[in-house]
Amino acid sequence: MAQIGASELIVNPDGSIYHLNLKPGELAGDIIIVGDPGRVPLISGHFDHIELTRRNREICTHTGSIGGRRISVLSTGMGTDNIDIVLNEIDALFNIDLEKREVRSKHVSLNIVRLGTSGALQQEIPVDTAIVSTHGIGLDGMLYYYLESHSVIDHELTAAFISQTNWNQHFPRPYVVEASDRLLNTIGRKFSKGMTATAPGFYGPQGRRLRLETTHPDLNQAIAGFEYNGMKVANFEMETSALYGLGKLLGHNTLTICAIVANRVAKQYSKDYHKTMEQLIGTVLEALTDMPQPV
Repeated sequence: MAQIGASELIVNPDGSIYHLNLKPGELAGDIIIVGDPGRVPLISGHFDHIELTRRNREICTHTGSIGGRRISVLSTGMGTDNIDIVLNEIDALFNIDLEKREVRSKHVSLNIVRLGTSGALQQEIPVDTAIVSTHGIGLDGMLYYYLESHSVIDHELTAAFISQTNWNQHFPRPYVVEASDRLLNTIGRKFSKGMTATAPGFYGPQGRRLRLETTHPDLNQAIAGFEYNGMKVANFEMETSALYGLGKLLGHNTLTICAIVANRVAKQYSKDYHKTMEQLIGTVLEALTDMPQPV
């Protein structure tokens, strides 16, 4: 088995992996990821016991347990570039021997649930509700850097999206990846569903104009108007497509559930989305602890 080079898999002197600053065994097989480091203690505050707290840059990790079930919560920061770092390093902690620098013969599959915030793209979706992402529509192009990306992309849905939205050829080519059936049919069944568009930025890539004009002024309307087999794009955020794509490539179960803090069509913003997030956290933790343990 080929050994992975020191510049490709960076291990700190204490044996922890580079960005996460975590060692094998310090993460649970059930993982909740959030963008904001400040949201980590909000979730771990529900734990019966916290065994580990760790912080490196924007990545904050707490591992503990609820009712005997071990769970980790970890912040990623914003964007698909950070998801690329975090997902690869999470996987390495379970599926690569960091000392030998070799892929382990036995694969470990994880449950990874992202809790985030997003803006609705459909008039009828109320602020202060939650949406589970059936698909991540990547507008960032990140997944195409991986050789086997074609094996996890829904090419028919992707082609329909490009055609219906009259996608600008100078933008990265979109890609569409489905959520994990296992998590969608368990945790996800408690929430309203919709496709999610993952943008590579917050302002121009999501159609916001401050001092700079955007290349495609009708981008949001084009995305909101897309329909495929009765499905529409419910919301905009910045991480889901990479989570779903890398999750499938690496053999993990992934799911995103977002609180709707704004409605981009109605120009509304939540007066206090923290209550919505607290309810979302409680519902997801209850559903996660009721699931069979990951194998």
